[in-house]
Amino acid sequence: MKKVVIIGAGPAGLSCAYKLLSNNKNIEVIVLEEDSQVGGISKTINYKGNRMDVGGHRFFTKNEEVKKFWLKILPLQGKKAYDDILLELDKSLKKGGPDPEKEDRVMLVRNRVSRIYYNKKFFDYPVNLNFKTLKNMGLVTSINCGFSYIKSSLFKLEETSLENFYINSFGKKLYSMFFKEYTTKVWGREPKDIDPSWGSQRAKGISIRKVISDYFHRLFKIKNKNKAKSLIEEFLYPKYGPGELYEYVAEEIEKMGGKIYLNSKVTKINNENNKIKSISYMNNNKKIDINCDIVVSSMPMKDLVNDMNKIPKNIKDISNNLPYRDFITIGVLVDKLNLKPHKTIKTIHGSISDNWIYVQDPSVTMGRVQIFNNWSPYMVKSPKDTIWMGLEYFCSEGDSFWNKSDKELTKLAAEELKRMGFIKDKIIDSYVYRVKKAYPAYFDSYSEIDKLREYLNDYENLYCIGRNGTHSYNNMDHSIYSGFVCADMIKKNNHDLDKLWNINVDSSYQEEK
Repeated sequence: MKKVVIIGAGPAGLSCAYKLLSNNKNIEVIVLEEDSQVGGISKTINYKGNRMDVGGHRFFTKNEEVKKFWLKILPLQGKKAYDDILLELDKSLKKGGPDPEKEDRVMLVRNRVSRIYYNKKFFDYPVNLNFKTLKNMGLVTSINCGFSYIKSSLFKLEETSLENFYINSFGKKLYSMFFKEYTTKVWGREPKDIDPSWGSQRAKGISIRKVISDYFHRLFKIKNKNKAKSLIEEFLYPKYGPGELYEYVAEEIEKMGGKIYLNSKVTKINNENNKIKSISYMNNNKKIDINCDIVVSSMPMKDLVNDMNKIPKNIKDISNNLPYRDFITIGVLVDKLNLKPHKTIKTIHGSISDNWIYVQDPSVTMGRVQIFNNWSPYMVKSPKDTIWMGLEYFCSEGDSFWNKSDKELTKLAAEELKRMGFIKDKIIDSYVYRVKKAYPAYFDSYSEIDKLREYLNDYENLYCIGRNGTHSYNNMDHSIYSGFVCADMIKKNNHDLDKLWNINVDSSYQEEK
């Protein structure tokens, strides 16, 4: 019986374990997770009955295998959710599906509303061609944006940086308004210093041309088969946030005989002759050694290499200089927001209906705002009477911002919310949560990552999956899919790791059916 050790109980690690154990009793699967709960960056934090989605995870994919997996674990709602009932909204319901008012194991259908906050005004995200956008920008700025885009269309820049990628897609004026500041906040670097592959992964298929096309398709009610993924207007979402899905997946893994060890930090990868022999991890201050036939790693590549033996200096240097960005989410509970609600999309709390707001404005350090009431009413203890938000601040572990006390961070959050005009009164309660290595970054030694991947390819029983495992800024569905692909490879004794490195690299991947 093969023993497979999976490092990390996030979307990639759990999906790999789940598929390995499905209809396969001749395999032993052990999952080691450093944290006290499963889900990785997709976990749900429960603070006094108010839940936080760490990072914001909409469940949308064009990968049918991933979608079937989601709906097998959490069946699609068959009855209206709490807010749909109160607002008397029509909803696409699955006949015979669970009632979210009575059952917890249910997937909701939610409206996607995202906007950009810039210059104390709100703009649709992605940038939409409508009267409100033109009005907010003003005539002169709108004309400048138009000529700027025409210029970028006629004189394409060589895409040697993320800045050039955005300018080619939107024009220099729109880039400076809606992309430069937010991107700099996220990465701590200006877009001109970032590899363009990040843009091709996160915004592929999105451009002014696509925005215009999408606008006219909607205006004349023409079905748009090639609608880009960031233009999707509806998504699935677990009743209690993304972490709920992974908690149920973990239960299913254990039912099939898999073992999941929480609070288990891997400290040593014992490799010899291009093979991993065993893994050492700490649990309750006790070192434990475990032999393995196969290792599947979703831990950061930097940590993986640092835990291995006798690594060549050039490979060690590349891994040690792989960059990451960390962030802090501040949960903020308030009575109400000092913002005008949408005219067409109502909410039970009487305020705006956004899921998230990208803060492009340079006057504040805040990067993004989530309103958890609008993701799911069940995320909030009192969804009618209070508003529960997640304010995201991007930083690096150990820097001055990361080291601020919770009290300092909460004070800053309140000040910035007031400066932006979001609130007038004091906040009711707050919770600070720090996330390490949230985003694998595309600068520094990333330009040499192929050398690192080629080196790891030579380890005959090692597979790397997921966002941090491959150092690719993947969406959640890509991470799950990488787990599925890896499980299939293990079952077939296939060790072509290029299949894992290249998930979400092809520009057509999941963008068209």
